Amino acid sequence: MRTRKKVFELLDATVIESKLERNINLFLMGLIFFNVLSVILETEHALYLRYRPIFHWFEVVSVLIFSVEYLLRLWSCTENVKYRHPLWGRVRYVLSPMAAVDLLAIAPFYLPMLIPVDLRFLRALRLFRLFRLLKLGRYMRSLRRIRNVFVEKKEELFIAIFSVLILLVLSSSLMYFVENEAQPDKFSSIPAAMWWGIATLTTIGYGDMYPLTSLGKVLGGIIAILGIGFFALPAGILASGFTGEIQKQEKKERACPHCGKAIER
Repeated sequence: MRTRKKVFELLDATVIESKLERNINLFLMGLIFFNVLSVILETEHALYLRYRPIFHWFEVVSVLIFSVEYLLRLWSCTENVKYRHPLWGRVRYVLSPMAAVDLLAIAPFYLPMLIPVDLRFLRALRLFRLFRLLKLGRYMRSLRRIRNVFVEKKEELFIAIFSVLILLVLSSSLMYFVENEAQPDKFSSIPAAMWWGIATLTTIGYGDMYPLTSLGKVLGGIIAILGIGFFALPAGILASGFTGEIQKQEKKERACPHCGKAIER
């Protein structure tokens, strides 16, 4: 269907070729921005009570627009080769990360209509509207680039984070055994000592927990130095990932759109 293909091309932010596509993307980005701003301003109780009708109708209009966008994406997703099948393709699309974000962006509005919820849960549910901020990943190339870096470097990041967790457990356990007798109220258990471990490894050092014994101070100094090196690992991995992603993008831009070969300059 030509109409479905046109809708798919208009909503697909990966390639922007016309002024209409650009305007739709800018409109949706602006709507997302003002929705997040609205959620933040609503937490100011006096402001919310004064302009409650405006907040309410802005939310209703926004949800209607996002709902139409979601349904149009679901209808036109079969134009993508990955979701070609009319039934299972749409099921796969619904389960994709970005479609889940789109659904979470509108779900807090519809859920209270479908199931009874108490006021405390409803307040927490309304904060889920901040998921609309994640929708910006569809429309901003820089955010898509960040996502690509995390996907590409997920194994290295997992190893780095796992190493930091091992260091945290070991350092907290050692500090507990060294400082427990001197400070039984603060280093009362290994989980309690983990707060000190997190503050030390991240070099924040709140000062609410610190070693008093000589051995504890030596150990604390070693752990603080190790923390600087270990927490620099994810930063280095992400930096190399961004460099690789930028280089790949530059190669794509220099490639011929028809044959894929590099264009000589």
